[in-house]
Amino acid sequence: MSMQVMLIVWAALTACFLALLAYRGTLTRYEEDQLFLSDSNTVEQSEQKEILRKVNKLGPVVRLAGGAAGLATAAIMGTYIYSAWQALTH
Repeated sequence: MSMQVMLIVWAALTACFLALLAYRGTLTRYEEDQLFLSDSNTVEQSEQKEILRKVNKLGPVVRLAGGAAGLATAAIMGTYIYSAWQALTH
């Protein structure tokens, strides 16, 4: 696989990862650390539960995208180091 293709794949994976992080950040921006003791705040309580459900559902996808971007980074670095080593030894 050529280095250009690897860089394009890396850029796409990294862009997806950063977009997911930004989305998760917008979800948690309005999340509050509150404990609802009475039933009078059921609307706020249900909003917080919905935010928490979305964040928990997004967690594995964020980890997967981050891992894929990390693996792509390692592959590019390994390919670059290998080609540099080959150039030095020949």
